[in-house]
Amino acid sequence: VQLVESGGGSVQAGGSLRLSCTASDDGYSSACMGWFRQAPGKEREAVATIYWGGLSPYYADSVQGRFTISRDSATNTVYLEMNSLRPEDTAMYYCAADSVGPAAGPPTAGDFACWGQGTQVTVS
Repeated sequence: VQLVESGGGSVQAGGSLRLSCTASDDGYSSACMGWFRQAPGKEREAVATIYWGGLSPYYADSVQGRFTISRDSATNTVYLEMNSLRPEDTAMYYCAADSVGPAAGPPTAGDFACWGQGTQVTVS
């Protein structure tokens, strides 16, 4: 599956951005999609994930209450609404998809087989 991201950019602290990720309809069944981010010199970390089957979404503690993940099954698109952005949110944001998703516990990069090219988010 190909994942195409959009919506990154530069914003002042306190501002908002909305990221979008559309999965190509090539027969790959993505049970779980999500967003990860990676800042320079740091490991890639899960931001938020969502299952197609209706399970509760996951949010990292650092974004809980500020970010909202949602999905549109009709268009195979997942969104990340980011509000009250902080400078520490600055990172490359990656869309991820997997046919199964995390088995248990917080998501890790290893739980996802498919990745987008990334979109930069800069908060000043």
